Amino acid sequence: MTDSALQTPHTITTEAFTLVTPYGNLFARRWQPETAEQGCIPFLLFHDSLGSVGLWRDFPEALAQATGRPVIAYDRLGFGQSDPVLEPIDINFIVQEAERYIPLICDYFRLERFIAFGHSVGGGMAVHTAAQHPDKCALLITESAQAFVEQLTRDGIREAEELFTDQKQLDRLARYHGERTRWVLDSWINSWLSPGFDHWSLDEALPEVICPTLVLHGEMDEYGSADQPKRIAEGVAGEVKLELLPDIHHVPHRENPALILQKVSDFLQHHPV
Repeated sequence: MTDSALQTPHTITTEAFTLVTPYGNLFARRWQPETAEQGCIPFLLFHDSLGSVGLWRDFPEALAQATGRPVIAYDRLGFGQSDPVLEPIDINFIVQEAERYIPLICDYFRLERFIAFGHSVGGGMAVHTAAQHPDKCALLITESAQAFVEQLTRDGIREAEELFTDQKQLDRLARYHGERTRWVLDSWINSWLSPGFDHWSLDEALPEVICPTLVLHGEMDEYGSADQPKRIAEGVAGEVKLELLPDIHHVPHRENPALILQKVSDFLQHHPV
């Protein structure tokens, strides 16, 4: 990507997709700059525990606009507009995302390479994706990702659980997940607070990440201390840049999108792919 790609306005076209998989149908959306060169490596976005394509809001389009690259986001199974899930979420759901679904998404969109960008638990999924698919993952960007289970994370989840006893809060989430809302909320709370999750970490996956990595984390993140991004930065095998963001909480791309777009653009300039 050249400097001019960052400065020239792009016309963005948006298209929705339904991916038929052996596990259920996945909803996806792609933001495509009309000026993107053939073979331009796209971003693949991994959403957070309560997230969806819709909850990325206007960030994917802004990312496509800022970088001149296609952006693909999808709803994990059970979330957003993807098929609902009836059984409780599997305790190994983070690593399973990279194992089960990323090859299917790559086949569907014919992705030979991509830039993995994951927010919160999606950052953990992006790490596993980079570790398991080093031939396809050109760059890794984690934002507010957890690398292990700490008390701050669980305390934040318990506070949120109390917040969602307010029907108005639940209704806001239902705008994005509809009939899946209760399952989405329970999946987040029950997985992270489960004793079976006590010893979860990214420690085994991190040394397998060989691509350049950008680690973004708000200094005021209520779901993870600075030890989380430091664990990621110290654990990956490839070149890494750690950015602790002052006055930023858990959703940097919503709190200060211009800052995140600039950090990502700078990273791409130093690591052209």
